[in-house]
Amino acid sequence: MTAPLRLRLDSAALVSNWRHMAKLSGSAACGAAIKANGYGLGSRGVAERLAGAGCRDFFVATWAEAEALADLGLGVSVLHGLRAEDPVDATYARPVLATPEQVRRWKPTGRPCDVMVDTGMNRLGVSAEEVGAGLLDGLAIENLLSHLVSADEDVPLNAKQLAAFGALKGRTQAKRMSLANSAGIALGADYHFDLTRPGIALYGGWQRSGHDAIRQVATPEAQILQRRLVRAGESVGYNATWIAERDTEVATLNLGYADGYLRCFSSKGLASADGVTLPLIGRVSMDLTALDVSALPSLGEGDWVTMSYALPETAALSGLSQYELLTGLGPRYDRIWA
Repeated sequence: MTAPLRLRLDSAALVSNWRHMAKLSGSAACGAAIKANGYGLGSRGVAERLAGAGCRDFFVATWAEAEALADLGLGVSVLHGLRAEDPVDATYARPVLATPEQVRRWKPTGRPCDVMVDTGMNRLGVSAEEVGAGLLDGLAIENLLSHLVSADEDVPLNAKQLAAFGALKGRTQAKRMSLANSAGIALGADYHFDLTRPGIALYGGWQRSGHDAIRQVATPEAQILQRRLVRAGESVGYNATWIAERDTEVATLNLGYADGYLRCFSSKGLASADGVTLPLIGRVSMDLTALDVSALPSLGEGDWVTMSYALPETAALSGLSQYELLTGLGPRYDRIWA
């Protein structure tokens, strides 16, 4: 059964974005963050396409996310480490160990792992002091990671974190070091180390000038459930926030905040059909959204419209982050790769 919502996904744009980030990464290997179900696009579809393009390092948040990809035979790292409830005997992924307890839990396995070191985020990671005290001795570390706090801004903290992480070089048995996310890659070669970990840029997000070649990957489309004539003076939607100044043709879409198209788009969002821009009117509700379709007399019940969803512009319009715009897209979309 087909859904009345579609998420059009551009394979060529996804691969192009990864190749652009790989080029910016210089001599460093370029991985891919595919956590949160591939930033809402579908982690399996993303992983398959990027693996086909040459990506060899993938990062998810949880072991459930890793298990869903186990049959693909990828190099997967689990960023949230290893809780007591997690499978210490799993061979389809490596934990990114982040606490002394996780290190103690994993060390008896003798198997490879990654390690997160905190250099200023104060979120996840062992401290440089714990590294210096020998906490990681005896671990087979593939990747030593840290994470930038404000890579999308030109702030002194970037250089401070770079220096703190660089000071760990040679102090562990790690085969590779990795600091830069999407924005960090654009900070320059000093931040690349051996492996980069782009995320939002792969999916169409722009954060810095180095991202100018990034292409949009995900485009929502919604089906019209009903078209009606709203007379001048009548309202549309909850709380009558929009009142027709003239007789207006209105289309009601099968789309709402339950699908991640949030109330902040009310009377702001845009759609299009046949090259014509269609303004959103009234409040976005849980499952329904209305458009002024007066400019397209031929558009009717069962037809589809394309929602404007380029990440930088849509983030500015809505006040949402580019990350929220993608990861909030719900399960009611048919995700269609082209």
